[in-house]
Amino acid sequence: MRICFFILAVLSSSASPAQLEPEDFLGGTVREFAQRTEYRLAGPDETEAGHAAVYARCRDASASALVVERKTSLEQTPILEWRWRGDSIYRNIDETEKSGDDYPARIYVVAERWPRFRSRVINYVWSSSQPEGGTWANAFASQFQMVAVRSGEANVGQWITERRDVLADFRRLHGIAPDTVDALAIMTDCDNAGQQATAWYGPVRWLPDDPDG
Repeated sequence: MRICFFILAVLSSSASPAQLEPEDFLGGTVREFAQRTEYRLAGPDETEAGHAAVYARCRDASASALVVERKTSLEQTPILEWRWRGDSIYRNIDETEKSGDDYPARIYVVAERWPRFRSRVINYVWSSSQPEGGTWANAFASQFQMVAVRSGEANVGQWITERRDVLADFRRLHGIAPDTVDALAIMTDCDNAGQQATAWYGPVRWLPDDPDG
């Protein structure tokens, strides 16, 4: 999937802490890289998680993302928290190669720069083959850095809450400390693997550095 041509238009300048609901992603911008992934709203009864979610179903070599374009201050809210569930992984792929650049679930953060090729992106992925905690440059575009937050079949079918220090990850992976980021996206894709996957994405929140303090 040639994500190197991802182009953003920033729609909001809000820098306050925010919670993004599944409806926000479904009402956002669709970015298609191949055929469109099926995304729909699933209510709390269907998710059995006490909250609604975006249900994603990938088949027929589809690849598209749902993007919420919103400027967010990493100085005020560097921590990204989200809930997700992966129902399966892909078999016999190498995610560091173009032929295996697919993920049953991912959420990514964009720090936009001008010209556009200078933009930097972190993809937090549910990896099928890379070890948990592993990082690597995307096979199509090195400005996309991948982080295996989850890996393999452990926890498949379970709802999980994740937290990442996005500012620290930008420093570590890109060598920059952006004041703000410009967009969040969720994506389930299968155009390279040629397999099928389903995943669920719950609420997403930007939090201060010490969210429990």
